[in-house]
Amino acid sequence: MKKLLLQLFAVALLAGCDKKAEEPAKPAAGAASYIDKIKARDKLIVGVFTDKPPFGFVNEAGRYVGFDTDIGRQFAKDLLGDENKVEFVAVEPASRIPFLQSDKVDLILANMTVTPQRKEAVDFTHPNLKVAVQALVPQNSAVKSLDDLATRTTIVTIGTTADIWLTKNHPDWKLLKFEKNSESLQALSAGRGDAYAQDNLVLFSWAKQNPGYRVLEEKLGDEAPIAPAVKKGNIELRDWVNAELAKLGEEKFLLKLYDQYVRKELSDDTKPESVIVEGGKWQG
Repeated sequence: MKKLLLQLFAVALLAGCDKKAEEPAKPAAGAASYIDKIKARDKLIVGVFTDKPPFGFVNEAGRYVGFDTDIGRQFAKDLLGDENKVEFVAVEPASRIPFLQSDKVDLILANMTVTPQRKEAVDFTHPNLKVAVQALVPQNSAVKSLDDLATRTTIVTIGTTADIWLTKNHPDWKLLKFEKNSESLQALSAGRGDAYAQDNLVLFSWAKQNPGYRVLEEKLGDEAPIAPAVKKGNIELRDWVNAELAKLGEEKFLLKLYDQYVRKELSDDTKPESVIVEGGKWQG
């Protein structure tokens, strides 16, 4: 009898194993594709600036436009088949990383310079722009060089490369900080500071639209790449963006956006390759 019970138990066990073998394997927890998540949502969520022309701003019709913003639309078109399947979320310099970390956005396309500190917090894709930090002063200012700012007030926007660089390298300088680029520029025009330190492309654009200002020739630190960013560890989306930038590079897509948004903001002798990084191929 004991031997018979053992045989029956073995048969039941084998039957159970066969049944399990017929059932489809369940994916491991957390193994769902992030790209599939975006496709299921049928919407790409992108963090952009709204007050930083020509890269991200809101036009007279209330539409999000600009160099970075149009890249976001192209990403949505190639990923979801429709450039309108993108939701833009307004960010400030200091909120870009927290918005990624808290999953408020899938991707940041907000003119973010790649720095060692930021690389610890997010994953950057290949770059799409290159930039240096400089300072804007009134045309009649007595400030001739960066050294002259040591005894004056320099305006910065919180969380920008200029803010980080000056705080680290010139902790004794007096900095007046604002959350928005527009607030910083308004403060400079109101005479609340002697200079505004920011990405030079933004300064060149603003100075051209607002006569009476000049950009100091010296740079704060070295030229650096600007790149889209994803949440730390989101390798799948990072790699998709890298492949997308390479594909768009073959089409000279960034050059088209440069001609549309950026060229008119800079001097006529500016070479596009000194501003854009087509195909993500950074030569640093």
